[in-house]
Amino acid sequence: MNIYDDKPTEECGVFGIISPEPLPCAALASVALLALQHRGQEGAGIALFEGDDVRCKKDVGLVDEVFGSDYLEYAPLARVAAAHVRYSTTGSNTAENTQPIVTRHSRLTCALAHNGNLTNAALLREQMVDKGGKVFYTTNDTEVVNMLLIEEMIKYDDLLLAVEKATDRIEGAYSLVIATGDKLVAVRDKNGFRPLCMGKMGGATVFASESCALDALGAKFVRDVEPGEIVCVDVSGKVTTKKRAPEKRGLCVFELIYFARPDSVIDGMSVYKARLEMGKALWEQQHTDADLVCGVPDSGLVSAYGYAMASGIPYGTAFIKNKYVGRSFIVPSQIKREATVSVKLNPLRAAVEGKRIVLVDDSIVRGTTCKRTIDMLRSAGAKEIHMRISSPPFRHPCYFGVDIDSEDNLIANKMSVEKIRQLIGADSLVYMDLDRLMKIDLGSGVEFCNGCFSGHYPIEVKTATTKNKFDD
Repeated sequence: MNIYDDKPTEECGVFGIISPEPLPCAALASVALLALQHRGQEGAGIALFEGDDVRCKKDVGLVDEVFGSDYLEYAPLARVAAAHVRYSTTGSNTAENTQPIVTRHSRLTCALAHNGNLTNAALLREQMVDKGGKVFYTTNDTEVVNMLLIEEMIKYDDLLLAVEKATDRIEGAYSLVIATGDKLVAVRDKNGFRPLCMGKMGGATVFASESCALDALGAKFVRDVEPGEIVCVDVSGKVTTKKRAPEKRGLCVFELIYFARPDSVIDGMSVYKARLEMGKALWEQQHTDADLVCGVPDSGLVSAYGYAMASGIPYGTAFIKNKYVGRSFIVPSQIKREATVSVKLNPLRAAVEGKRIVLVDDSIVRGTTCKRTIDMLRSAGAKEIHMRISSPPFRHPCYFGVDIDSEDNLIANKMSVEKIRQLIGADSLVYMDLDRLMKIDLGSGVEFCNGCFSGHYPIEVKTATTKNKFDD
């Protein structure tokens, strides 16, 4: 969790491309990663294959920090590439833990990128170290998948079968892209916790965590990878699929509430339309007299617009966002951290002074940022501030890729809604009712994981951990 921004932290974003002809895959991957930057800001990596030769560049930092113009201009053409942006849910934030993870073995050289969190990674790692003498070079759970893949390749010498056997041994959430010298494999776990889609760009096939990355490349969206599905594409363009019986569906509902970009489509659902419906549902849940409806940039804006549409209350802008300020958790000093909210967001006095404001945001985790936001509106002259949250209260950990690893960090476990209202300084506070949220008709029939709200998960979590015990 981003302890300074008071938001659940994005998981990761993955991208892969394979083409019959060599392409500037580094440049293409960097464009896709920029479109997925919201999913991870701690590190980025690109692995390029031309034949069996693999070159991987990765480091901590944002995409445009890791991949400068010199790299993009002189990177070799390639037929296959895998790429990743990272926020660490498991493993410390180091260059070694940045993905893709490259493994070289006599049976297989591959680069693997993973979005999600494996709930049995620590157990599998311990078994492989104790019984198989394996040596691990990172502390994240992705390298566990690489090692399993090598074990299965030794047994079967067939990539598609090895991927199937390896992923049958892992539990939890995973959307994977696996690149080799002549193949690109995309895999989604049987519950479909994390999104993954497939597109075409001329003769090339691409996979990405969100469709917005395809749009950035001018690629045509083909379809979502289905839960439990393995899709293998070779350099000739031949597509082979293996569909395993999906288990109880469990797309993370917070993808629609916050993580995904509004211009993405996930499992047939427009993220933008979903957030509009959430805003409308908030109005239906409790009507409020006000002069203006505003959203907290950026995650609350679309739901705020939906609230305004349903209520007839004018929609307006309460804050101006400084687009040149980075994420507040990378600011080094405590004084700067606390000032960053004010630097990032400045209240628009002319819009809010003397007004009764409905302020819409996606969530409250610790309450600190929400309080500072409301304080700024008060200082700008807002007469009343009615806080509306488009998600239910966070009360439980997430084991599947969202960095909410302890109930101790969740304010809703410590205080009633009224106490939270008093703490943040709002005139009223309404969270989205869980039953109402789950009844919003998004037209796809997809079932969701809402365990962070309800405590009920699509699968039994036996050895769940979001912090690998082998961490530094």
